[in-house]
Amino acid sequence: MANDTKERILALALDQFSQNGYDGTNIRELMASLGLVKSAMYRHFGSKKEIWNALLDQMIAYYGARFGSPEHLLPVPDSPEGLVALTMGMVDFTIHDEKVVKTRKLLSIEQFRDDRARDLATKHFLTGLRDMFTPLFQGMMDKGLLRRDDPAMLAFAYTAPISALIHLCDREPEKTEEAIQRIEAFSRHFIATYKA
Repeated sequence: MANDTKERILALALDQFSQNGYDGTNIRELMASLGLVKSAMYRHFGSKKEIWNALLDQMIAYYGARFGSPEHLLPVPDSPEGLVALTMGMVDFTIHDEKVVKTRKLLSIEQFRDDRARDLATKHFLTGLRDMFTPLFQGMMDKGLLRRDDPAMLAFAYTAPISALIHLCDREPEKTEEAIQRIEAFSRHFIATYKA
């Protein structure tokens, strides 16, 4: 029961932080919406900041287990079409997984106020993607699927536009289908440009 309550607090905290930011989230209101008094929080968390850090820890693990990370490298595709399929699977996950969308929103809101949120935003929106795709592109070059080039620069050139279009989906959800089509078209254009 205690773990269930802790998970319920974290789930609702994700909702609230992603909508209102850290400062705009009231712990008394958060607990009341769970049918609990504020003092019940202290059985699970010592402070609002502790909830925040536990939530970020949980989302780092969730994202890494489902999306990949520099520690859990992506499989190197066996064909250029495999890169498109891998990319579109990752895009589908990151655009449609509710927890990931909320985490991306809370990082976008808090990156200018919280050092940890800033560092995670940089990692998840830029450097982590580059670091995941660099060995993938090196592997594709080694398999003769892509022409020789700097794999880190290719990774940056590939992931930055895709990341920008994913953020567009967050800001303007009505453009999601258009953004997905543009990402697939970009992936195919990238392959046509860099194939061996």
